[in-house]
Parts: sequence; structure tokens; C-alpha cells
Amino acid sequence: MTDHTAHAAPPHPAPPAEKPVWTLEGDTNAPQLVLRGTWTVQSGGMAPFPADGLAQGRDHSTLTFDTQGVTGWDSAFIAFLWDVKQAASHAGLQFDPRGLPASAQRLLALLPPNPAPPARHDSHKQNLLEKTGDLTLGTLNETGVVASLALDTTRGAMHALHGKSRMRTKDLITDLWNAGPNALLIVGVVNFLIGAILAFVGLVELRRFAAEIYVTNLVGIACAREISAIMTAIIMAGRTGGAYAARIATMLGNEEIDALQVFGIPISGYILLPAILSLSLMMPLLYLYGTLIGILGGFVVSMSMMDVSPVGYWISTVNGVELKEFVFGFIKAFFFGSFIALAACRVGLKAGRSAADVGIAATRAVVIGIVGIIAMDAVFAVMANALGI
Repeated sequence: MTDHTAHAAPPHPAPPAEKPVWTLEGDTNAPQLVLRGTWTVQSGGMAPFPADGLAQGRDHSTLTFDTQGVTGWDSAFIAFLWDVKQAASHAGLQFDPRGLPASAQRLLALLPPNPAPPARHDSHKQNLLEKTGDLTLGTLNETGVVASLALDTTRGAMHALHGKSRMRTKDLITDLWNAGPNALLIVGVVNFLIGAILAFVGLVELRRFAAEIYVTNLVGIACAREISAIMTAIIMAGRTGGAYAARIATMLGNEEIDALQVFGIPISGYILLPAILSLSLMMPLLYLYGTLIGILGGFVVSMSMMDVSPVGYWISTVNGVELKEFVFGFIKAFFFGSFIALAACRVGLKAGRSAADVGIAATRAVVIGIVGIIAMDAVFAVMANALGI
């Protein structure tokens, strides 16, 4: 049996594209631009037309075109023709597009007649009064936005207590874990070392006065009242606050925030509330944990440098550190955590939409968090002094 199946012939390779060429023909009264070849980007059609290519033409004469030799074109052809049009305008020639393909004429008509002028540099320099005014208005506006954000978050927390919040329980649990148990190691290490340093410095100085036993009061009061709250807050500002800002900035860049707003889902309750609530709840607990670890660090150093029993050390610590010191530090830790979370979320919402803006937002959140913590601690110190705490 003879097989009559037809075998398809191999396709012939496409002929190579002709290199785009232009020549200026005719006299000065009737110049004509002759175009040949394939005017595409792949074939090299992006070469610009020289600005003085029509300088020899006579004013008020008409520039015509001959495109019979053009075998193909794309946007490179339109860009070349636009350059020719600008050169003809500078030379005082009339641009006649009737010799061009009809589709090229329509595309060329969509372009502006002249290139856009370069942007002018604003050389106006603000004086000191203008700068002060702008800074004041910006600060007041930012304060209002943060206050509104805090108010929305508080309302969301109240609704969550009644089971009416749009916050997902899964998000809250995840943020609680990241802001609490996940941070125990670094918080413990830093506070242990701080307590050890305090005990070492205190023993060196108190030994001169034969008052080494009072190092227990020094370490206990310093950790309970100031050091543990501040150090824990700084750690969380760098660890968790930066993560919040980067996460929200990434969502902003991926247009996830825009999608939620389109669907009418409030950002404050769906995204910000779990983050702010988790850090506000975990910070006081981390403060208590850090305080105990700091006192433990002081205990370890004291046992190696002073002649006192372990039981005597802890009895002296309990007698020397009052409960109000822990209450004061506990309250500070709550406000520190709320401030870190609010500042980080606000910085994330203000970030740009590029990858670089994510890093900038994280860095800015950490800086604002640390500076704000120190400033708030100074305010608390003044308040404690006024109240006699």
C-alpha cells in the first residue's frame, strides 16, 4: 500500500528586514523626504532625525514625503516623523503628511505639536517663618490623624468586646504570638545583661562606702521603675514596630489596602486593630518578665562579687522594691506599646508604593518609636515627681 500522506514543506525563513534609510531630495523650494526600508525598533528605526537636517530649506516652503519604499513600520516610525516635524518647525517649513500612510497620519495627529517645556526649578527658598509655619501645621495635622487613628482603634476594641468587630481572631492570635512569646528570648537576654551591668557598676561604687547590700535596691528599683520598661520598649520598637510598618507598606504597594477600601472594609478594624491591640497587651507582660530577668541578672553578678546568701539577696530585694514601682512601670509599658504600634501603623500607611519605600518605612518607624519612647519616659518622670510617686 502506497502512503499518500502529504508532508508539509519546512517553512521558508522570513527575509531579513531592510535597514531604514532616509534621503532629502528636491530643491530648497520643494524639499521631499524619501523613506525606504523597515522602520521598526528591531531594525534600528529608533535613530533620531537631526535637529538641523532641514536647515537648508527655504522658509515657507512645504516638506513632502515619499514612503513607497517603506516595507514595514511601528512606533519607531512615528517617533522619527515627530522629530522631522519638530525640525521642520524650527526651519520654517510647512509639514505636509499626505505622503505618509493613513494610519501613521492618524497616530502623528495624536501627538502634541511641540515638545513639553522642561520643568522649571522652583528657586523660591522659604524663610524661617514659613518653615516654622509649615512644620507647625504638619505636626498638628499628623497629631490629628494619629489621634483619629487611636480613636478608631479604641472603638474597634470596644466592639470586639461585644463580638461586633471585623477583626479576625486568627490575625489577633498571630500578632499576639509574634509580639509576646516570640520576643521572650531577646527581651530576656537584653534585660539580663542590663541587670548584670547595673549590679556590677553598683557594687564597684557602693563597695567604697561598705554598702554593698544596697545593690539589691539599686537593681530592683532601676529595673522596675525605668530600665526594663524602656529597654523592652526599644526592643519592641525595633523588632515589632518595624515589622508592622514594613507589612503595611508592602500591602500598600501591592494595592491590598486599596482593595479593602473599595469593598468598604475599614482598615482600622481589619488590619490595624490586631497589631495595636496585641502589642498594647503584650508590652506590660513583657515588662514584668524583663524586670524579673533583670533582677536575676543582678543576682548572678552579686553572688559572684559580694558575700551574701541567695536568700538574703532576695529578701533584701523584696523589702527594698515597693509594689508601686511595678505599677508605675506597668502603666508606662502599656502606653509605650500603644505608641509604638500606632506610630508604626501610621508610618506604614504613609509609605510609598515601591520596594525602597518599604525599607524607609521600617527605618522611620523604628526611629520614631525609640525617640517617642524616650520623650514619653521624660513626661512620665515629670508626672511622677509632681505626684510624689
